[in-house]
Amino acid sequence: MRGKFISFEGIDGCGKTTQIKFLEEYLLKQGYNILVLREPGGTKVGEKVRDILLDKNNFISPVTEMLLYASSRAQLVEEKILPALEKGQIVILDRFVDSSYVYQGYARGLGIEKVKLVNEIATMGILPDVTIYIDITPEEAMKRRGKREADRLEKESWGFHKKVREGYIKLVKEFPKRFVFIDGMQELMKVHQDIIDVVKKYL
Repeated sequence: MRGKFISFEGIDGCGKTTQIKFLEEYLLKQGYNILVLREPGGTKVGEKVRDILLDKNNFISPVTEMLLYASSRAQLVEEKILPALEKGQIVILDRFVDSSYVYQGYARGLGIEKVKLVNEIATMGILPDVTIYIDITPEEAMKRRGKREADRLEKESWGFHKKVREGYIKLVKEFPKRFVFIDGMQELMKVHQDIIDVVKKYL
């Protein structure tokens, strides 16, 4: 039986990583066989690409950025995601193709269609069974980050992160069967419970 594929999306600082950890702990206690991965990264090649993409000293053009994300994604799909799904595992992924749609397609202005074309090749056409979008404001994201050193993307302007959020909200409306909107401004454990309620429906 094919496994389930769950992705998490949201602007930087929305709490994805924390909520994925909570979900991982919950599912392991329930006895599920799961694999947690992140983007960019998740493979030896992908982690090297991640270092390039997030290095705040690098200037990367929007097209180069799109192609680097897609190359990391292609490696992850072939090396980790597809084999895990074929074994019946639940794959939980911190970001997937939707990140490229909003960050490069929408916020960088490359256009969603161009990004879709490149990523059709990179993903072999696979999409998550459910995408959990955690929504917070850019102001809240900056507040949560505090004095922690920002990476290349986190360093982008408030206006850029506002565009990213707008892009996500458009995607949620465009693909209501796949996306689930979670209010990330709520208390931490309330967000966790909302996510569990969603995931239970798909397992």
